[in-house]
Amino acid sequence: MDCHCDIVHALLALAALCCIVVFIVAHVTAEMVKLTRHEKEKYFLTASGEKEPFPSLHDPHSRELSVVIPAYNEELRMPVMLDEAMEYLENRQKQNPSFTYEVIVVDDGSKDKTTEVALRYSKKHGADKLRVLTLVNNRGKGGAVRMGTLSSRGKVILMADADGATRFSDIDKVEAGLKDIEPKPENMGISCGSRAHLEKDSVAERSSFRTFLMYGFHFLVWFLCVRGIKDTQCGFKLFTREAALKTFSSLHVERWAFDVELLYIAQCFKIPIAEVAVNWTEIEGSKLVPFWSWLQMGRDLIFIRMRYFTGAWKLESPRKTD
Repeated sequence: MDCHCDIVHALLALAALCCIVVFIVAHVTAEMVKLTRHEKEKYFLTASGEKEPFPSLHDPHSRELSVVIPAYNEELRMPVMLDEAMEYLENRQKQNPSFTYEVIVVDDGSKDKTTEVALRYSKKHGADKLRVLTLVNNRGKGGAVRMGTLSSRGKVILMADADGATRFSDIDKVEAGLKDIEPKPENMGISCGSRAHLEKDSVAERSSFRTFLMYGFHFLVWFLCVRGIKDTQCGFKLFTREAALKTFSSLHVERWAFDVELLYIAQCFKIPIAEVAVNWTEIEGSKLVPFWSWLQMGRDLIFIRMRYFTGAWKLESPRKTD
């Protein structure tokens, strides 16, 4: 009996030691918000090939809508998405001439012709409507979305994936979700597209292991960071300009779990969040590697909570990029 008690005590001590080590590692390895731009990332090309500086999210809005599209090695999948998006936006502008928009394609250090493909659309529609921000180094999806958002002019800002998995016309749904948020403190609000209503069908098509990973991730999100949002990872989110400035100024995570930190920050600031069902189709060519990406996201979730808890990360006041 005494032997069993000694083993239990030893295991508890080991678990406590492991927790302390993880806390220390999370704190020591924490990086600050990286808002510094390379000189080449401060400009976009006009139709004539001239360089013009990107505006700042700190400036007053001059467009109704900005669409930020992060793209990494998307030369093959992106044209379908851009064709659909530009057709929708152009038709909407024809029906309502007062509606103004811009699309910002953020090439996240691609090794293919993503920038060249996006620039063809910029030449076709004009750099006032479609701009290309090419990052010198790969930052990760979160870093790409942040850099595009901080360069936008829209009153509201939509984050949309380059693969076109979500039907672009579903922007009507997330706009309605944002409009229904009342009150909006300091005009801040976020409307998240959601695939939660499709989960039952997706579970039937997945392996048991992938289903286990998915539910494990959902539990960690709920337990550690964000509650009340069923699908934090859908890449179709609409922000008021004020909410975008408040949240992206504090964002640290630049890879797959960045959505969770964004929503965690929003809930810390008490920014109201709507969740709206959208259409979604799985498109071949995903950059998500099932096991390793889920493992990385799980680690990031634990570190998000620990780093804010220990004070290694703090909620930032909005500040301009360098």
